[in-house]
Amino acid sequence: MLERVLGIGKTGNRFVDRNKGIVMETYDLKDSGIDCLGNIPKHWVKGKIKNRFFLKPSNVDKKSYDDEISVELCNYVDVYYNDFITNDLAFMSATATDYEIKKFSLNIDDVLITKDSEDPMDIGVPALVKEIKPNLVCGYHLTMLRRRPCHVSGSFLFWALKDEAIASQLYREATGVTRWAISSRNIKNVAIAYPDLNEQKAIADYLDKACQNIDKTITLKQQQLDKLEAYRKSLIHEAVTKGLDKTVPMKDSGVEWLGEIPEHWKSDRLKDFVIFNPTKNPARIKENEVVSIFPMEFISENGEILGRNEAIYKETDTGLNYFENGDVIFAKITPCMENGKGALIKDIPTRISLGSTEFFVLRPTFLVNAEYLYYLTRNQYFRDFLEKNMKGAAGQQRVPAKFFKYTVLPLPNIEEQKAIADYLDKACTNIDKTKETIAKQIKTLTQYRQSLIHECVTGKKRVYQGTN
Repeated sequence: MLERVLGIGKTGNRFVDRNKGIVMETYDLKDSGIDCLGNIPKHWVKGKIKNRFFLKPSNVDKKSYDDEISVELCNYVDVYYNDFITNDLAFMSATATDYEIKKFSLNIDDVLITKDSEDPMDIGVPALVKEIKPNLVCGYHLTMLRRRPCHVSGSFLFWALKDEAIASQLYREATGVTRWAISSRNIKNVAIAYPDLNEQKAIADYLDKACQNIDKTITLKQQQLDKLEAYRKSLIHEAVTKGLDKTVPMKDSGVEWLGEIPEHWKSDRLKDFVIFNPTKNPARIKENEVVSIFPMEFISENGEILGRNEAIYKETDTGLNYFENGDVIFAKITPCMENGKGALIKDIPTRISLGSTEFFVLRPTFLVNAEYLYYLTRNQYFRDFLEKNMKGAAGQQRVPAKFFKYTVLPLPNIEEQKAIADYLDKACTNIDKTKETIAKQIKTLTQYRQSLIHECVTGKKRVYQGTN
């Protein structure tokens, strides 16, 4: 599959690009003496960035002043989310002094890297300037690397810094607590290895094309995942609000988000068919009883239980929510509610489970099937309806308990509920299997992309312009 993605054929240790006549083969190698580079071709040269590039840490901020010149600002996000800086990006309008414009205006073949971030792993993310326009200036939080009169191109340096092994020299040296940064000294001392300019160009051209093809395939597969997730949401909504028999007469539910439901269904308030947030009665749990613990982070956005802890129950644990097998839990705060956090508690070996008070606990009565109740809470239309009625300050909004309890939901008879739940179990399992397969393909392509970059920019594979 990967060879089809790249459009290459293999003969022995030679890889031939059928489109551009690019040939790849292995070199005779030597030890570079640098861990991140490993073995390199015997004719390649080692060097540090400081000997090959000028460093220009930018201090041009996003503010505009009347006494300064209007510019377009290439910012952190432009670099972080794009490999290449081109004129079709939507740059921010700002102002800068004449001195700043002269110092930080972009040139073709400049490399921009992130120099500070909230995550140390985001230090040193590169982008290559491929197109320029007047007064396009490098913004704050970035360092510009501009080629000295030497034998290393910006395009080759860009791909070298895309290699995780080489880039690790940057994020390993980042310092900070809540925000991380790297000094110019540490950037200057990053080690690279390189061939002559002709071979650098061949490598950069090859990686441009190969990675573009891989990225297109990854994008298509991600779109497949998105479509499958949209299909899952549609499937759940149709099943729990319209049923499985599309020929039955329908009636208006009287609920805007719900629309029409089968004529023979009822619609009741949630509180009428579940025990809502069962009372936390310490007498229900024996001192020193083994209980299961479910922190919020153990519940996935897909309704899966990712794991659990087990502990001995203590009297101080009475402040936590508790639930049992068959309970449905539903996150009531932002952003967890919008992200779909919730689960059906089942197959738990202990009698009682404890979890975050940021969940609503819904215990089914004889009127409702637990699996059907779970799928009701997975209905995206239902979640969107609740989100519109959340209360509280931005970032910490909650679904009011009273509003949630009195929300009207569709309720077929118990046999039909079970049939709907069984149908959705099978359908969602098949969707999950397909998504898992696609996710593995994306992971394989991503790993191959990184391996290809490393082998090319360290000379493990030779790339040069040749003929078929």
